[in-house]
Amino acid sequence: MKNKYKGIALLIILIAFSWRLGAADEVVFTATAPSKVILGQEFRLTYTLNAETKDLRIPEITDFDVLMGPSSAVSSRISIINGQRTSVVERNYTYILMPVKVGTFTIPAATATVKKEKKSSNPITITVLPRDKAKASAQEGSSDQTVSFNGEQAFIRAIPSKTKVIEQEGLLLTYKLYTRIDISGVNNIKFPEFKGFLAQEIDIDPNTQWDMENYNGLNYRTAVLKQTILYPQQSGEIEIESGSFDLIFRIRNTNQSMRSLFDDFFDSYQEVRKTINSPKLKIQVEPFPFGKPANFNPFSGSLRLSSSISSNQIKADEAVTIKLVLSGEGNMKMLRTPELKFPADFDVYDPKVSNNFKTTPGGVSGTKTIEYLVIPRYSGNFTIPSVSISYYDLAGKSYKTLSSDEFQLEVARSEQSTEGVVAGNVVTREQLRLLGQDIRYIKTDNISLRPRTNLIYGKTAFWLAYILPFVIFLLMLYIYRKQAKANADLAAVRTRKANKVAVRRLKKASFYLKNKDKEHFYDEVLKALWGYTSDKLNISVSQLNKDNIGAQLNQRKVDASVCADFMQILQACEFERYAPATETQHMDELYAKTLRVINQMENTINNAHAKK
Repeated sequence: MKNKYKGIALLIILIAFSWRLGAADEVVFTATAPSKVILGQEFRLTYTLNAETKDLRIPEITDFDVLMGPSSAVSSRISIINGQRTSVVERNYTYILMPVKVGTFTIPAATATVKKEKKSSNPITITVLPRDKAKASAQEGSSDQTVSFNGEQAFIRAIPSKTKVIEQEGLLLTYKLYTRIDISGVNNIKFPEFKGFLAQEIDIDPNTQWDMENYNGLNYRTAVLKQTILYPQQSGEIEIESGSFDLIFRIRNTNQSMRSLFDDFFDSYQEVRKTINSPKLKIQVEPFPFGKPANFNPFSGSLRLSSSISSNQIKADEAVTIKLVLSGEGNMKMLRTPELKFPADFDVYDPKVSNNFKTTPGGVSGTKTIEYLVIPRYSGNFTIPSVSISYYDLAGKSYKTLSSDEFQLEVARSEQSTEGVVAGNVVTREQLRLLGQDIRYIKTDNISLRPRTNLIYGKTAFWLAYILPFVIFLLMLYIYRKQAKANADLAAVRTRKANKVAVRRLKKASFYLKNKDKEHFYDEVLKALWGYTSDKLNISVSQLNKDNIGAQLNQRKVDASVCADFMQILQACEFERYAPATETQHMDELYAKTLRVINQMENTINNAHAKK
């Protein structure tokens, strides 16, 4: 029995050893070379193999001169991880090449035979840049890197992907550093505020290496400092201000009078700080073409719409979910939420909106998911109509309209249904009482009786005891009917409660203001303004825009200055939500101004309604 266990243990050890040996014997064959080189300059092409081979075959290289190679070298590396010792031996085969013409060329994969098995490396793509122009070469040959340098040696470009766009069309703005001098640091970076745009910043990899680029006849080392997607919010010519950057250059000291004996053996350098400004830009923004659809959503790009329902057959008082998914490319964060219309007997809750967006140099893309939760209270067959949304399609340069599906909902009678009961006569559980608690027994004990001499009959209190309850009953009946009539008019209820709802949202905005949460603060202020105008002016949220709001406010005789302040607040919120930075003082002023404007509009509209 013991020999049997020993045999099993030995078998397991052999399997593990052979597995590790197989993993260690995995052949890795790679080729490395610079991605960009300059015409006439030598560079290295290195093939690395972690196994011994005697049959290395490189492809025919026609676009480069092979100056030397292959020169071989062997290196070993030992690593210990979790007590496991791993030894790797690498063999490098290096060729010295020189480009003979400008362009982009691909060196095919090399092959090597390892243990009678043929392995291939990866192909290499190399871009050959032209030589520097003669003037620059002559200057550099005489002065190398001097303390006094001109604008050709280092500068920053603001590169827009396009200079002419349509409203809400995104453009990529790249700030790139060009230098022919060593740079040891970049300080006090001040980018412009991008007024007139909504800015979506792209994350830059901090480990990004320097690149090379030939610009205006000179070869520069380049690095991307910032990339931002800009969405114009107005038409016309918008100017982007210049940025400011403090660059620290490491420059060789060529002053002969300051040189010492040691400078003959070692180069001496000094750091020079210089402020460089990026150029201003002008972007021409065209307005949306004539012929906007009625349900137009100010969105430019590509958009798709899908819809679904959780179930088509449910019982009364059960919940059903309708999901709309908007996916596409463009300014997805400012895409308005479509508004579905449900039957009057449905309890409708605020939609749940989930965003999954990604910002890349190609723009903002992703999905916006809207889930509507509703509860039908009565049985029957109901139709939930489709909802449509229109936008401007950049690819087709035309307006497009998307529509969701129309859903048929069959609602069965619930087992605990209260259908047919008048709402005013429904009693709650707290109002129910046991019958036994209402029974009072007749007393059979001895009781003492005495005559009542002071009769209340005919006195004022007697008549008031009859009249006052009757008057109170009539008054309560009048109030009840008036309230029932007012509650039946949903539009009037929304108008009446508009100010209260706006105040509640502004309280939440005040909370975010104290916590300096800029994004949620401007979200709540926007919701308060849009919600107030929607309820007060009896306009659905999907139909709200600045034009019809202005027309309705003028119709209700709201002062022009108040209307202008209202529009300024809307524009400021839309701009500041995605601004790079916002001072708390500005947020305080915007909050106070919003309270004042809503109170002025409330007083004006209520006074006008009272006069009617």
